[in-house]
Amino acid sequence: MVFRQLFEPQSSTYTYLIGCSDTRQAVLVDPVLETFARDLDLLADLGLELAYTLDTHIHADHLTSALKLQALTGAKIAVPSKTAIGCADILVSEDAPLNVGTLTLQPLFTPGHTDHHLSYLLDLGAGQAVMTGDCLLIDGCGRTDFQGGSSAVLYKSVHSKLFTLPGDALVYPGHDYQGRSVSSIAQERTRNPRLKDGTGEAEFVKIMAELGLPYPQKMDLAVPANMLCGQCPDDVPEELDKLCEIAVQG
Repeated sequence: MVFRQLFEPQSSTYTYLIGCSDTRQAVLVDPVLETFARDLDLLADLGLELAYTLDTHIHADHLTSALKLQALTGAKIAVPSKTAIGCADILVSEDAPLNVGTLTLQPLFTPGHTDHHLSYLLDLGAGQAVMTGDCLLIDGCGRTDFQGGSSAVLYKSVHSKLFTLPGDALVYPGHDYQGRSVSSIAQERTRNPRLKDGTGEAEFVKIMAELGLPYPQKMDLAVPANMLCGQCPDDVPEELDKLCEIAVQG
C-alpha cells in the first residue's frame, strides 16, 4: 500500500493519497484545487493511476479539485451519500464503502461539523488509520455553527464512532494549524481538551458555543462551488481564475 499525507498551507488542509500496490489504482482524499498539479506529479512519480477523488464533506474553507482532476485524469468523484449532489459518480456510506484495488476505505458516519460528514477507516495490516476530516482534529475538532452542524451531534459522533476504535488506531485529521500531522485514538481520548474522556456532552456544547470563531473567509465561494464538485462560479477571485479553467494544467 502507498500512503502519503500532503499539506496545503493556505487552508492548512491535509490531503491523503492512498494507492493499491497490486493494481496501482489510487484515491485522493480531500484534494485541494490549488495543489492539483502537485498531486498529479506525485501520482506520476509513484506510478499510480488516479481512480477516485473522495471528500469527507462539503468544505467551506477551500475548493475541492475533484472536478478538475476528473477532467484531466478521468477519475471518478466520490462523496458522502448525504450530500445529495448530482455531480458525483459514487455516493459512499457505511453500507457502501469505496474499494481502491484491493484496499477498502470504510466510511464512518460522523456528522456534527456538517450534517453529512464521513470519516474513513483504513486497514494498515498491522493496525488501523482513520482519516477524520473536520470531525476530530489533533487536540480539537471542527466547528459546528453552519452546514447543519451540531455540537451535541458531533460529541456523539466522536464518542460512539471514533473513540470506540482501538487506542492504537492512527488519527489523520483534515486540518492542523500547529504543524502536527498524526495522533491516535488513545491520545485524543486522554488529551483532547474538548472531547477527552470525562468531558460531558453539556460541557462540550458550552465550549463550542463560546469559541467565537470568525465567519470563514472562503465560505460563500467554497460551499456553492463544492456543491458542484469544485465548479467555480463566474465571480471567482483572480488568483483562482486560471486554476478554475478545466483545460489548464497549471
